[in-house]
Amino acid sequence: MKKLTLIAVAALSLTACQHDQLSDSSSPFEMQPTSAEYLTASSLPVTSVSGNITTNTTWSGVVEINGIVTVKDGATLTIQPGTFIKAKPNTTNTATGVLVIAKTGKINATGTEAQPIIFTSYKLLDGNEDTTAAPGDFGGVIILGDAPTNTPSTKTIEGLSGSDYYYGGTNSAHNGGTLKYVRIEFAGYDLLAPNSGNEINGLTLGGVGNGTILDHIQVSYGKDDSFEFFGGTVNASNLVSFAADDDNFDFDNGYTGTITCALALADYNSTHSLSGTSPDSNGIELDNNADGSSTTLLTHPVIKNLTIVGPKNSSKGALYENGIHIRRHGRLTLNDAVITGYPVGIKVEGTGSELSSASTYSTIKVHGFTTSVTGAGTAGIPAANLLTGATASAWGMSQPFFNEGSWNVSPRNCGNFQGLWTKYNFAIVE
Repeated sequence: MKKLTLIAVAALSLTACQHDQLSDSSSPFEMQPTSAEYLTASSLPVTSVSGNITTNTTWSGVVEINGIVTVKDGATLTIQPGTFIKAKPNTTNTATGVLVIAKTGKINATGTEAQPIIFTSYKLLDGNEDTTAAPGDFGGVIILGDAPTNTPSTKTIEGLSGSDYYYGGTNSAHNGGTLKYVRIEFAGYDLLAPNSGNEINGLTLGGVGNGTILDHIQVSYGKDDSFEFFGGTVNASNLVSFAADDDNFDFDNGYTGTITCALALADYNSTHSLSGTSPDSNGIELDNNADGSSTTLLTHPVIKNLTIVGPKNSSKGALYENGIHIRRHGRLTLNDAVITGYPVGIKVEGTGSELSSASTYSTIKVHGFTTSVTGAGTAGIPAANLLTGATASAWGMSQPFFNEGSWNVSPRNCGNFQGLWTKYNFAIVE
């Protein structure tokens, strides 16, 4: 149940929320206090959008996506600070509430600390305190580009079909636009069945180049992965993955960008992915490609200032798999990282896979309930930085485990992870 009590509500300007403001809006939606934001938004006019966007368009207020909306043919979609975007529900087995920025499109979604842009469940915006949001209520956000991948440039992004959804090319500097101060909540769609390999994630990035800006983005309670990078060179900073069903961060198909300041935070009350009957949720899952072949361009991200926090105790930790799983010829360079609360901290598996020697080993600290690290490249981590046992190590953080009372990842709060732009409580807010 969600019970949202409206407190300290300031005057609300509705002029930015009328239907005719989709194409021309200069006034940002006036955000209310955190405890009131969904209730306030639920009383506002809703504009429904569908189909292709082929001319420059601006969204503000509350927008409902009906099916798949694709930005293409040189168009830019601008989303004003404080805008709420939800899916139009349907009863058929088709994706809905999916926003796609095609290779030929661009997005300018620049929120602020006090007015983030929020993609969320329609159940949080229905004004009914007896409905509860669930993973999959919103489809997801997909950005595609023509930056290098190790798959053909006619490959279609997972979960969709058709040439509009090809990704990859030769343009490392591809610019798909900006996502800044954005929340994506209760997203995800599985086209066939759980773990079908044809899923839409919270934020999917296919062949996105390093001209694109990704900063201060939180993905929460996704039905599949929070963030998945299919090739490309895009860099990202200040990312939060919270309560993912499957993987928090997934890298494959030749991704070579840099992630700076990222948090993966488990809620053991969330849903949990299975492979057969075995847990399949990882802090990071990293493959070179699906068949594990060695290619000229290898998946090899660089991650700086990473914090991966699972459950505090091994009984709940059994719902998860690995803090970091590197496999299928994948490689990872890691600097300044803490991984704790998973059965295995870092697992490097298979020929050609490795934790790169370019990593700053002395800055990597790992706890695993059964195994701290295993596999190629992990031997360089100092023994003092490797722990095992039934209780996860906080590694100097105040109280990083979400389900164990008031939590605080300081001093590793590099991205203002508990700032006004984030949200962790979707249940009862008094």
